[in-house]
Amino acid sequence: MAQEYLVTGATGFIGGHVAQAAIERGHRVRTIARPASDAKDLESARVTIIRGDLLDRASVDKALDGADIIVHCAGKVGDRGPLEEYRPINVEALQALLEACKNRGIARFIHMSSLGVYEARHHHGTDESEPLPDSHMDAYTTTKVEADRLVFGAHRSQGLPAVVLRPGFVYGPHDRSVLPRLLKRLRENRFNYLGGDQRVLNCVYIGNLVDAVFLAAERPEAIGQAYNLTDGERITKERFINAIADTLQIERPRQKLPRWLAALASRFLHRQIKKAGMTGKPWITPAQYKFLQLNLDFSIEKAKRELGYNPRFSFDEGMRETMNWYRTNSK
Repeated sequence: MAQEYLVTGATGFIGGHVAQAAIERGHRVRTIARPASDAKDLESARVTIIRGDLLDRASVDKALDGADIIVHCAGKVGDRGPLEEYRPINVEALQALLEACKNRGIARFIHMSSLGVYEARHHHGTDESEPLPDSHMDAYTTTKVEADRLVFGAHRSQGLPAVVLRPGFVYGPHDRSVLPRLLKRLRENRFNYLGGDQRVLNCVYIGNLVDAVFLAAERPEAIGQAYNLTDGERITKERFINAIADTLQIERPRQKLPRWLAALASRFLHRQIKKAGMTGKPWITPAQYKFLQLNLDFSIEKAKRELGYNPRFSFDEGMRETMNWYRTNSK
Protein backbone atom coordinates (compact mmCIF):
# COMPACT_ATOMS: atom_id res chain seq x y z
CA MET A 1 0.00 0.00 0.00
CA ALA A 2 1.36 3.41 -0.99
CA GLN A 3 2.22 5.68 1.91
CA GLU A 4 3.38 9.25 2.34
CA TYR A 5 7.05 9.47 3.31
CA LEU A 6 8.84 12.50 4.71
CA VAL A 7 12.58 11.95 4.24
CA THR A 8 14.71 14.63 5.87
CA GLY A 9 18.20 15.15 4.48
CA ALA A 10 17.13 13.85 1.07
CA THR A 11 19.61 16.13 -0.70
CA GLY A 12 22.39 14.15 1.01
CA PHE A 13 23.92 10.73 0.41
CA ILE A 14 21.82 8.44 2.62
CA GLY A 15 18.59 10.46 2.48
CA GLY A 16 18.80 10.67 -1.29
CA HIS A 17 19.00 6.90 -1.63
CA VAL A 18 16.09 6.42 0.80
CA ALA A 19 13.91 8.91 -1.10
CA GLN A 20 14.67 7.31 -4.47
CA ALA A 21 13.97 3.82 -3.13
CA ALA A 22 10.65 4.93 -1.63
CA ILE A 23 9.57 6.36 -5.00
CA GLU A 24 10.56 3.11 -6.73
CA ARG A 25 8.43 1.20 -4.21
CA GLY A 26 5.40 3.26 -5.21
CA HIS A 27 5.30 5.61 -2.22
CA ARG A 28 4.84 9.36 -2.30
CA VAL A 29 7.86 11.23 -0.97
CA ARG A 30 8.49 14.75 0.22
CA THR A 31 11.46 16.48 1.82
CA ILE A 32 12.45 19.80 3.32
CA ALA A 33 15.29 21.51 1.45
CA ARG A 34 16.87 24.86 2.06
CA PRO A 35 16.29 27.45 -0.68
CA ALA A 36 19.89 27.23 -1.91
CA SER A 37 20.04 23.40 -1.95
CA ASP A 38 20.37 21.62 -5.28
CA ALA A 39 17.32 19.36 -5.49
CA LYS A 40 17.17 18.78 -9.26
CA ASP A 41 17.72 15.03 -8.95
CA LEU A 42 14.94 14.77 -6.36
CA GLU A 43 12.54 16.82 -8.48
CA SER A 44 13.21 14.63 -11.52
CA ALA A 45 12.48 11.59 -9.31
CA ARG A 46 9.06 13.11 -8.43
CA VAL A 47 9.96 13.98 -4.85
CA THR A 48 7.94 16.93 -3.52
CA ILE A 49 10.32 19.66 -2.37
CA ILE A 50 9.28 21.93 0.48
CA ARG A 51 11.67 24.86 0.62
CA GLY A 52 12.43 25.74 4.20
CA ASP A 53 14.42 24.69 7.24
CA LEU A 54 14.05 22.01 9.90
CA LEU A 55 14.35 24.70 12.55
CA ASP A 56 11.37 26.58 11.08
CA ARG A 57 8.13 25.25 12.59
CA ALA A 58 6.00 26.39 9.64
CA SER A 59 8.16 24.41 7.19
CA VAL A 60 8.09 21.36 9.42
CA ASP A 61 4.32 21.47 9.90
CA LYS A 62 3.80 21.76 6.15
CA ALA A 63 6.10 18.79 5.54
CA LEU A 64 4.39 16.69 8.22
CA ASP A 65 0.81 17.27 7.03
CA GLY A 66 -0.45 13.88 5.83
CA ALA A 67 2.88 12.11 6.34
CA ASP A 68 2.72 8.46 7.42
CA ILE A 69 6.41 7.56 7.71
CA ILE A 70 9.22 9.86 8.79
CA VAL A 71 12.78 8.87 7.91
CA HIS A 72 15.07 11.34 9.62
CA CYS A 73 18.41 11.37 7.79
CA ALA A 74 19.27 15.06 8.13
CA GLY A 75 22.32 15.86 10.19
CA LYS A 76 25.69 17.53 10.27
CA VAL A 77 28.40 14.96 9.65
CA GLY A 78 32.07 15.60 10.27
CA ASP A 79 35.09 14.88 12.40
CA ARG A 80 36.12 18.42 13.38
CA GLY A 81 34.50 21.42 14.98
CA PRO A 82 32.92 22.42 18.30
CA LEU A 83 29.62 21.23 19.71
CA GLU A 84 27.84 24.46 18.86
CA GLU A 85 28.34 23.72 15.15
CA TYR A 86 26.68 20.30 15.41
CA ARG A 87 23.96 20.75 18.01
CA PRO A 88 21.54 22.96 15.97
CA ILE A 89 20.85 20.32 13.30
CA ASN A 90 21.72 17.10 15.14
CA VAL A 91 19.88 17.90 18.37
CA GLU A 92 17.77 21.06 18.22
CA ALA A 93 16.21 20.37 14.81
CA LEU A 94 15.44 16.80 15.85
CA GLN A 95 13.86 17.99 19.07
CA ALA A 96 11.66 20.42 17.11
CA LEU A 97 10.68 17.68 14.66
CA LEU A 98 9.74 15.30 17.49
CA GLU A 99 7.65 18.01 19.11
CA ALA A 100 5.87 18.70 15.81
CA CYS A 101 5.03 14.99 15.44
CA LYS A 102 2.82 15.00 18.55
CA ASN A 103 -0.80 13.99 17.97
CA ARG A 104 -0.33 13.50 14.23
CA GLY A 105 -0.84 9.76 14.06
CA ILE A 106 2.60 9.09 12.59
CA ALA A 107 2.85 5.40 11.68
CA ARG A 108 6.65 5.19 12.09
CA PHE A 109 9.53 7.53 12.94
CA ILE A 110 12.84 6.09 11.74
CA HIS A 111 15.90 7.87 13.06
CA MET A 112 19.22 7.41 11.27
CA SER A 113 21.85 7.13 13.98
CA SER A 114 25.35 5.63 13.80
CA LEU A 115 27.52 2.89 15.27
CA GLY A 116 29.69 5.81 16.32
CA VAL A 117 27.44 6.30 19.34
CA TYR A 118 29.24 3.43 21.10
CA GLU A 119 32.42 4.02 23.09
CA ALA A 120 35.56 4.62 21.03
CA ARG A 121 37.32 1.34 21.85
CA HIS A 122 37.90 -2.06 20.26
CA HIS A 123 34.62 -3.86 19.60
CA HIS A 124 34.26 -7.61 19.19
CA GLY A 125 30.64 -8.48 18.51
CA THR A 126 29.16 -5.55 20.47
CA ASP A 127 25.36 -5.59 20.43
CA GLU A 128 22.63 -3.07 21.23
CA SER A 129 22.71 -3.84 24.97
CA GLU A 130 25.97 -1.87 25.20
CA PRO A 131 25.31 1.34 27.20
CA LEU A 132 26.05 4.60 25.43
CA PRO A 133 28.65 6.94 26.94
CA ASP A 134 27.61 10.41 28.07
CA SER A 135 30.27 12.08 25.95
CA HIS A 136 32.65 11.27 23.13
CA MET A 137 35.92 12.53 21.71
CA ASP A 138 34.17 14.59 19.03
CA ALA A 139 31.07 16.72 18.64
CA TYR A 140 29.44 14.58 15.95
CA THR A 141 29.21 11.40 18.00
CA THR A 142 28.36 13.30 21.19
CA THR A 143 25.36 14.88 19.48
CA LYS A 144 24.34 11.55 17.93
CA VAL A 145 24.13 10.05 21.43
CA GLU A 146 21.98 12.99 22.50
CA ALA A 147 19.78 12.44 19.44
CA ASP A 148 19.26 8.73 20.20
CA ARG A 149 18.15 9.61 23.71
CA LEU A 150 15.74 12.25 22.43
CA VAL A 151 14.09 9.74 20.09
CA PHE A 152 13.69 7.11 22.80
CA GLY A 153 12.41 9.81 25.15
CA ALA A 154 9.72 10.76 22.64
CA HIS A 155 8.79 7.09 22.27
CA ARG A 156 8.31 6.77 26.04
CA SER A 157 6.63 10.11 26.72
CA GLN A 158 4.40 10.60 23.70
CA GLY A 159 4.08 7.09 22.34
CA LEU A 160 5.92 7.93 19.12
CA PRO A 161 6.41 4.68 17.15
CA ALA A 162 10.13 5.25 16.76
CA VAL A 163 12.96 3.03 15.50
CA VAL A 164 16.67 3.88 15.72
CA LEU A 165 19.00 2.51 13.04
CA ARG A 166 22.75 2.48 13.72
CA PRO A 167 24.70 1.90 10.51
CA GLY A 168 28.45 1.65 10.40
CA PHE A 169 30.67 3.21 7.74
CA VAL A 170 28.26 3.68 4.81
CA TYR A 171 29.67 3.34 1.30
CA GLY A 172 28.04 3.36 -2.10
CA PRO A 173 27.28 5.40 -5.24
CA HIS A 174 26.81 9.16 -4.79
CA ASP A 175 29.16 9.43 -1.81
CA ARG A 176 31.01 12.65 -2.58
CA SER A 177 32.59 13.09 0.84
CA VAL A 178 34.37 10.18 2.53
CA LEU A 179 35.42 8.07 -0.46
CA PRO A 180 37.02 10.95 -2.42
CA ARG A 181 39.19 11.88 0.58
CA LEU A 182 40.26 8.26 1.03
CA LEU A 183 41.10 7.93 -2.66
CA LYS A 184 43.18 11.07 -2.54
CA ARG A 185 45.32 9.61 0.24
CA LEU A 186 45.73 6.34 -1.65
CA ARG A 187 46.74 8.07 -4.88
CA GLU A 188 49.25 10.21 -3.03
CA ASN A 189 50.65 7.11 -1.25
CA ARG A 190 49.78 8.64 2.13
CA PHE A 191 47.68 5.82 3.58
CA ASN A 192 49.15 3.90 6.51
CA TYR A 193 47.70 0.95 8.44
CA LEU A 194 48.53 2.50 11.79
CA GLY A 195 46.51 -0.01 13.79
CA GLY A 196 47.11 -3.06 11.64
CA ASP A 197 45.45 -4.18 8.43
CA GLN A 198 43.49 -7.14 9.83
CA ARG A 199 41.21 -5.22 12.17
CA VAL A 200 37.55 -5.22 11.17
CA LEU A 201 35.74 -2.29 9.59
CA ASN A 202 32.06 -1.81 10.39
CA CYS A 203 31.01 -1.07 6.81
CA VAL A 204 27.52 -1.25 5.29
CA TYR A 205 26.59 -0.83 1.64
CA ILE A 206 23.96 1.83 1.03
CA GLY A 207 21.64 -0.69 -0.65
CA ASN A 208 21.63 -2.87 2.47
CA LEU A 209 20.99 0.14 4.69
CA VAL A 210 18.05 1.25 2.54
CA ASP A 211 16.54 -2.25 2.77
CA ALA A 212 16.77 -1.97 6.58
CA VAL A 213 14.86 1.32 6.50
CA PHE A 214 11.84 -0.29 4.86
CA LEU A 215 11.98 -3.30 7.15
CA ALA A 216 11.94 -0.89 10.10
CA ALA A 217 8.91 0.84 8.58
CA GLU A 218 7.00 -2.43 8.15
CA ARG A 219 7.83 -4.55 11.21
CA PRO A 220 5.67 -3.73 14.28
CA GLU A 221 8.21 -5.38 16.60
CA ALA A 222 10.77 -2.74 15.57
CA ILE A 223 9.00 0.04 17.48
CA GLY A 224 11.03 1.29 20.43
CA GLN A 225 14.16 -0.60 19.36
CA ALA A 226 17.67 0.22 18.12
CA TYR A 227 19.46 -1.89 15.49
CA ASN A 228 23.12 -2.19 14.54
CA LEU A 229 23.62 -2.48 10.79
CA THR A 230 26.61 -3.70 8.77
CA ASP A 231 27.10 -5.91 5.71
CA GLY A 232 27.28 -8.90 8.05
CA GLU A 233 30.70 -9.97 6.76
CA ARG A 234 34.11 -9.82 8.39
CA ILE A 235 35.63 -7.08 6.25
CA THR A 236 39.18 -6.27 7.30
CA LYS A 237 40.59 -2.85 6.62
CA GLU A 238 43.08 -4.44 4.22
CA ARG A 239 40.27 -6.05 2.21
CA PHE A 240 38.32 -2.78 2.05
CA ILE A 241 41.29 -0.68 0.98
CA ASN A 242 42.61 -3.25 -1.50
CA ALA A 243 39.18 -3.48 -3.15
CA ILE A 244 39.38 0.24 -3.89
CA ALA A 245 43.02 0.19 -4.97
CA ASP A 246 42.61 -2.83 -7.25
CA THR A 247 39.49 -1.47 -8.96
CA LEU A 248 41.16 1.86 -9.75
CA GLN A 249 44.53 0.23 -10.47
CA ILE A 250 46.27 2.11 -7.67
CA GLU A 251 49.21 0.54 -5.87
CA ARG A 252 48.10 -1.20 -2.70
CA PRO A 253 49.36 0.53 0.46
CA ARG A 254 52.18 -1.35 2.16
CA GLN A 255 52.87 0.82 5.18
CA LYS A 256 52.38 -1.32 8.27
CA LEU A 257 53.88 -0.50 11.64
CA PRO A 258 55.22 -3.27 13.89
CA ARG A 259 52.57 -4.24 16.42
CA TRP A 260 54.46 -2.79 19.38
CA LEU A 261 54.96 0.53 17.59
CA ALA A 262 51.32 0.62 16.49
CA ALA A 263 50.26 0.14 20.13
CA LEU A 264 52.45 3.05 21.23
CA ALA A 265 51.11 5.21 18.40
CA SER A 266 47.54 4.34 19.35
CA ARG A 267 48.02 5.40 22.98
CA PHE A 268 49.81 8.59 21.95
CA LEU A 269 47.13 9.60 19.43
CA HIS A 270 44.34 8.85 21.89
CA ARG A 271 45.97 11.16 24.45
CA GLN A 272 46.44 13.86 21.83
CA ILE A 273 42.75 13.72 20.86
CA LYS A 274 41.61 13.93 24.49
CA LYS A 275 44.00 16.79 25.15
CA ALA A 276 42.81 18.74 22.12
CA GLY A 277 39.17 18.29 23.09
CA MET A 278 36.27 19.14 20.82
CA THR A 279 37.48 22.64 19.99
CA GLY A 280 41.15 21.89 19.41
CA LYS A 281 43.03 20.54 16.40
CA PRO A 282 44.51 17.10 17.14
CA TRP A 283 47.05 15.57 14.78
CA ILE A 284 44.45 12.95 13.90
CA THR A 285 40.68 13.30 14.24
CA PRO A 286 38.60 10.89 16.35
CA ALA A 287 36.96 9.50 13.20
CA GLN A 288 40.36 8.85 11.62
CA TYR A 289 41.57 7.30 14.85
CA LYS A 290 38.68 4.83 14.91
CA PHE A 291 39.03 4.03 11.20
CA LEU A 292 42.77 3.40 11.44
CA GLN A 293 43.30 2.08 14.95
CA LEU A 294 40.28 0.21 16.25
CA ASN A 295 38.68 -3.17 15.64
CA LEU A 296 35.05 -2.32 14.85
CA ASP A 297 33.10 -5.57 14.89
CA PHE A 298 29.41 -5.14 15.79
CA SER A 299 26.69 -7.76 16.02
CA ILE A 300 23.67 -7.47 13.68
CA GLU A 301 21.92 -10.54 15.08
CA LYS A 302 19.12 -8.46 16.56
CA ALA A 303 18.36 -6.87 13.18
CA LYS A 304 18.38 -10.29 11.56
CA ARG A 305 16.10 -11.75 14.20
CA GLU A 306 13.57 -8.93 14.62
CA LEU A 307 13.68 -7.09 11.29
CA GLY A 308 14.40 -10.03 9.04
CA TYR A 309 17.47 -8.10 7.90
CA ASN A 310 19.57 -10.25 5.59
CA PRO A 311 22.06 -8.10 3.66
CA ARG A 312 21.03 -8.43 0.01
CA PHE A 313 24.33 -7.15 -1.36
CA SER A 314 27.60 -8.83 -0.51
CA PHE A 315 30.61 -6.63 0.17
CA ASP A 316 32.10 -7.51 -3.22
CA GLU A 317 28.86 -6.59 -5.01
CA GLY A 318 28.48 -3.35 -3.08
CA MET A 319 32.07 -2.29 -3.69
CA ARG A 320 31.78 -3.13 -7.38
CA GLU A 321 28.69 -0.90 -7.72
CA THR A 322 30.40 1.85 -5.72
CA MET A 323 33.58 1.91 -7.77
CA ASN A 324 31.72 1.62 -11.09
CA TRP A 325 29.77 4.75 -10.16
CA TYR A 326 32.89 6.54 -8.98
CA ARG A 327 34.84 5.82 -12.16
CA THR A 328 31.99 7.28 -14.22
CA ASN A 329 31.29 10.32 -12.06
CA SER A 330 34.61 11.44 -10.62
CA LYS A 331 35.96 13.07 -13.76
